[in-house]
Amino acid sequence: MASIWVGHQGTMRDYPSFSASVDAEAIHKAIRGIGTDEKTLISILTERSNAQRQLIAKEYQAAYGRELKDDLKGDLSGHFKCLMVALVTPPAVFDAKQLKKSMKGTGTNEDALIEILTTRTSRQMKEIGQAYYTVYKKSLGDEISSETSGDFRKALLTLADGRRDEGLKVDEQLAKEDAQILYNAGENKWGTDEDAFTEILCLRSFPQLKLTFDEYRNISQKDIEDSIKGELSGRFEDLLLAIDLSTVHVCCARNTPAFLAKRLHQALKGAGTDEFTLNRIMVSRSEIDLLDIRAEFKKQYGYSLHSAIESDTSGDYAVTLVKICGGDD
Repeated sequence: MASIWVGHQGTMRDYPSFSASVDAEAIHKAIRGIGTDEKTLISILTERSNAQRQLIAKEYQAAYGRELKDDLKGDLSGHFKCLMVALVTPPAVFDAKQLKKSMKGTGTNEDALIEILTTRTSRQMKEIGQAYYTVYKKSLGDEISSETSGDFRKALLTLADGRRDEGLKVDEQLAKEDAQILYNAGENKWGTDEDAFTEILCLRSFPQLKLTFDEYRNISQKDIEDSIKGELSGRFEDLLLAIDLSTVHVCCARNTPAFLAKRLHQALKGAGTDEFTLNRIMVSRSEIDLLDIRAEFKKQYGYSLHSAIESDTSGDYAVTLVKICGGDD
């Protein structure tokens, strides 16, 4: 069965003549020698798929009685360390940890919550929820509830439940009905019925939403985006706009790459780099749709993601990111 964490537009794939034991030994030598051989670490970990990296970690533990991630943490530092540890973490666990970090300490990183919860499939969300419970012995829903509030909380919880329809079939009658409900809930009444927006935008499939938004335009003579901006506010508005941006695409597939390209651009522009976001998107999309994200990045900003990474990062960290990125566009 194909992994739910692997798509067709990734930059990282299975390494053909793969041997977990050979790789584990090479990594052990690279870490254990006098001074770390970063070159070897980078070349192995960026040229294997996540499934293969998990086998290396298993082999490493069996051969040396130590966790690979712990040895990487002990031997590397800074953003480079975080990136290398991310590469050897199973996808669902990685997302669970990113969610935890987004809710830890003072203030919640709502942008990260929105990004993860609006771009993962229902099946991925179910696995992330299980991983979260396994690692933290707490339910993801309970943590979201205690860190957020209001309509924003309701929408996040609906997404975290992993109940969005993943089907590709569309129902024209339902699209008309939903468009009318959204119109009645917003533009057509005094005050806004936020629950109606949550129900439809967080549970319908992306192809179905695309049709619904077209119908909405016919009824209200406005784009759903303009209505969301006019009727809603705060983080709830941001979350629904993220879903809208992930939907609006001519071929009626979800256009998650456009949304993630925008997130990468924000992470890389201006003074200081947002490495938390940069690492997460590069690692989590490297086997799903990073090629599409690269194309969207170039289309929206006129220069390549590759060149943006090179000009904004340095050292082994930059080398690793560029390898994950793949080519220059």
